[in-house]
Amino acid sequence: MSTASSRGTTPPRPPAGKQAGEDDRREASLTRRPSPATVAVVLGGSHSGMLAAAALAGLADRVIVVERDVLPPGPAPRKGLPQARHVHQLWSGGAIALEELLPGVTRRLRSAGAHRLPVTTDMVALSPRGWFRRWHESHFMLLCSRDLLDATVRAQVLADDRIELLEDSEVLGLDGTGAAVTGVRVRVGGAERTLRADLVVDATGRSSRTPRWLTELGLPAPRSRTVDPGLTYASRRYRAPELARDGYPVISVQPDARSGRPGRGGVLLPIENGQWLVTLYGTRGGEPSADAADFARYARAELRHPIVADLAERAEPLTDVTLTRTTANHRHYYERMPVWPENFAVLGDAVAAFNPVYGHGMSVAAQGAVALRAVVRRHGWGAPGLARRIQKAIARPVGGAWDLAIGQDVFYPGATAEGPTARDRLVAAYVDRLMYTATGNGRIARRVTDVTSLERRAEVLLAPGVLLAAAVGPLKPTLTEPPLSAEELKRAELQ
Repeated sequence: MSTASSRGTTPPRPPAGKQAGEDDRREASLTRRPSPATVAVVLGGSHSGMLAAAALAGLADRVIVVERDVLPPGPAPRKGLPQARHVHQLWSGGAIALEELLPGVTRRLRSAGAHRLPVTTDMVALSPRGWFRRWHESHFMLLCSRDLLDATVRAQVLADDRIELLEDSEVLGLDGTGAAVTGVRVRVGGAERTLRADLVVDATGRSSRTPRWLTELGLPAPRSRTVDPGLTYASRRYRAPELARDGYPVISVQPDARSGRPGRGGVLLPIENGQWLVTLYGTRGGEPSADAADFARYARAELRHPIVADLAERAEPLTDVTLTRTTANHRHYYERMPVWPENFAVLGDAVAAFNPVYGHGMSVAAQGAVALRAVVRRHGWGAPGLARRIQKAIARPVGGAWDLAIGQDVFYPGATAEGPTARDRLVAAYVDRLMYTATGNGRIARRVTDVTSLERRAEVLLAPGVLLAAAVGPLKPTLTEPPLSAEELKRAELQ
């Protein structure tokens, strides 16, 4: 059965054969919109692209995903996604959006070995202002390798026979004018062709060429901002100690962006197959290296607490160290363009790419895909200004995650040419006070995770009760050691 049937967007196909199902789909399509042959083209077949295709499959007659790589049939590395070897997570705001787009995907991920960890119950995190306590569950995270996540999502999306994957294909540019995009030019197997489209969605990630394409159409370049703390990521997989393979808390040692020194941090995530994925990271002047011996040294000597090193030393290394430096925060303000072409939208990292240490990129992409679908459903194909409405809707989840990311990163030396703005300093001072309060106040910790989990907008942090609590500060004393239970210490062979 195709994914389309399982979503309930078309009736179950009768035993008489495929033709009856096709007739039902055609009839349903005609009742939704006047155009019987709507085509959407999605550029990029990674996480954002697949979710865009899923969002559009129930609204367009045909969705074509154009991907430069040949995608693997299962959870395996691929050339165009080197960052997959580092830690990834779906905060509950993103996981909820993912499930809305692909019903049943959470169950499939869990069956494949992904972990669902409650926040902050299964988080052991050292913030710039001290250890967070492990309060009762407020939100959750889905944790697994990026390869497993992509493979699971890809399999469910491509099971929908309205979606076609065009692999090993190069995108050459947009067709159309500054008023409206009519398609996209691609090179497939050495031959150039033009794909006609009622909507083109750029989901090509950090390498997006949309700014250039817009100027080629005669439009102005978009306003953009980059905040680059010079972060380097180094990651390695381990087999967890036997008793710690079935669920273990996330371990996170965070840097202090305003210490005046390079930021150095580390995170340990439990993933599938009884493995731990450990990522160490450092900003400009404090970068980790790709040397395995230095990986262990960095975890112990450079982080603000040695807990990540203590745990990694008791686990079995399974891989070499992988290093990545493409980690800058970069945002294009497409929603503010004075003119925006019809039939074109930009999604995911192609709009805003975040420092991956905050784990928000995939969740924002999922929420953006939900927003894309909602706008097309509400206004219908061909509605005047549809593309601009889509872009404004996609920008809403981007904004909160952007503020969370740059609120820390802008304070590292060299992150921006102009340094922190007055707004940056004001927001950071308040967030710092909230984080301090959250170390000893469960109600404020929940409000903070409302926002960091991307389930609620940052405005909840300005409620009168939150402002008062921030002024009072934490209600419990600061913890001096990581809040691991005696059982967890034993399971990890730390006792």
